[in-house]
Amino acid sequence: MIRAIKLLLLGMFLLVACGNAGYAQDFQKGAEAYKKGDYATALRELKPLAEQGNAWAQRDLGVMYAEGQGVTQDYKEAAQWFRAAAEQGDAKAQNNLGNLCKRSLTDSICARIG
Repeated sequence: MIRAIKLLLLGMFLLVACGNAGYAQDFQKGAEAYKKGDYATALRELKPLAEQGNAWAQRDLGVMYAEGQGVTQDYKEAAQWFRAAAEQGDAKAQNNLGNLCKRSLTDSICARIG
């Protein structure tokens, strides 16, 4: 749980540092909701950003699916979000995806990584 919060906070910082105010405000709302355990609001704020290609939001959705926070735990869905972020160079998402594969939780996704 602490690791997930750290990931959310890091993503929020990077968004603000990049000057992307629109993303940052929505991401901040999602991060704050996540910290409070309001996973429904976190999901509502982060999912549109993730669908628009925001790597930090993609990674954080991956965490939520991997941990079953506000969603049904789904390793395949988590791996798909981690992979989307990883393909954009997000090192933490790459690590999270690797950990899922190492634990053989997402064979279909991991088989395609090569």
